Amino acid sequence: MNHGGFSWKTFFGITGMKRSFARKTGIPMSKGGLYQKIGRLFWQAIFGK
Repeated sequence: MNHGGFSWKTFFGITGMKRSFARKTGIPMSKGGLYQKIGRLFWQAIFGK
């Protein structure tokens, strides 16, 4: 985690684009969130809701 330093990703707007994409599509852009969503979909496909 960056505590007050300079971030190139924030400077070029990459962070904001990832956030807005995740909000609009419902697909998380973080590795952990993506794994959780895939796992949830996998179990729902096998066992139903």
